[in-house]
Parts: sequence; structure tokens; C-alpha cells
Amino acid sequence: MRLGIMQPYFFPYIGHFSLIASVDKWVVFDITQYTPRSWMNRNRILHPTSGWQYISVPLSNSSRSIKAYEARIKNLQQTRVEILGKLEHYKKQAPYYQNVIKLVESCFERGVDDSLVKLNANSLNVVCEYLGVPFSYQVCSELSLTLPDKMGPGDWAPTISEQLGASEYLNPIAGRDLFEHSVFQKHGIELLCAESREFKYETSSYQYESNLSILDVLMWNSPEILLAELKQGANISKVR
Repeated sequence: MRLGIMQPYFFPYIGHFSLIASVDKWVVFDITQYTPRSWMNRNRILHPTSGWQYISVPLSNSSRSIKAYEARIKNLQQTRVEILGKLEHYKKQAPYYQNVIKLVESCFERGVDDSLVKLNANSLNVVCEYLGVPFSYQVCSELSLTLPDKMGPGDWAPTISEQLGASEYLNPIAGRDLFEHSVFQKHGIELLCAESREFKYETSSYQYESNLSILDVLMWNSPEILLAELKQGANISKVR
């Protein structure tokens, strides 16, 4: 079983979904320190005139002193309205605008309460359902894991992978330096790295911006095109 473990990001970029499409199981990693003003509570979309702008989820307790799973949304319905409003400028030009709006609304409607992690897990789930990507996931804070009190950045993945019965662990190549192959080897796990290629697409009269939220990608591309792109998968290599 190939496992992926990533922090709970809000409608992340397409490379995140390329990783999901390349694993058998996924862990929403929400048990470490929350990082304010990170991809956990915001992402980027096209600006109405030029460049890009943030869409964000304001929190009532944004602080480095909390764990990610403790992050609480300040006003769920107001956040929903504001994000939908920031997407409205796509309406006249983006062919899949209505589809994306339905996805965002579904994300907010699925039993979120005020939990940022639940909202972010929903954002992954609704996109995967829309694209037809299998998404078998678990939220780390809801698992009965036995973890040491003190763990370094490179210790979480092999420990969690072993306890969940994974034979392979897949990580973005950008995080390669966090891990030692020998540590995974001791746990009986193959360490893999994934390098996603850039997916460029037409954006009508707007100038294309790279690595925006999946929401922007979905605005301009059909589910069939994106599923074919994800099925080609990331370039996966073994770490030695």
C-alpha cells in the first residue's frame, strides 16, 4: 500500500492532486503546529484585472500556539460568501464557472461546523469526486496512533506509515531533504519522491499564472482533461 501524508491545505494547487492520484491512501496531517497565513487557510486565484489575489478563511484563533486540528473558522457563512464573491469575475469568461461554484458550495455544506481541517478535507474530497479520482483518506488526529512525544520533521512519515501498514511512502520532491532512506528502510518502507510537471492552460483574456489554487485550474479545464492529466501521474522515483 502506497501512502501520502500532507497538511490540510485549502483548495491546493494541482500538484497536490497529482500526489493524491498516485497513492492508495492519504492522511490529512493535522496534529502539528498550526502556521498562520499559510496554505492551510488561504490560496491564490486570478485577480480581476491582473496577476493574482488571495482567497482566505479567517480564523477566530489563528496562532502558532495551537495544533492544526484546533484551528476554528471565524464565520463560516461569511467566509463562504466572500470566497464566492471573489470568484465571480470568472463568470463571463471561464467555461466551467458554474461547476466550480457548486464545488465550493458543497465544500462548505458538508458538516464543517467551524473546523478548518474539516473544510480543507472537504475541499480535497469534492474535487476528487468531481474529477473521478479515488480518494481514500483519514484525518490524523482521529487515528489511534502511538507516537513519541518528541519527533523531528523527518520522523512523522516513517512512523505513521509503519503503523498504517504502508509498504511505500510518497512525498513531493521538494521535501526530499527532510527524509533519510535508511530510516524508512528500518521500518520496512520504500521511500519515493514525486515530481509534478507544470500544467499550462488557456485563461481567455487573463494572463496565465502558475501554481494557483485548483479552483483556477477547474475554471478553465474539463474534468476529462484534468483526469487524463492526473492519470499520467507525477514522475516517481525511489530515494536511495
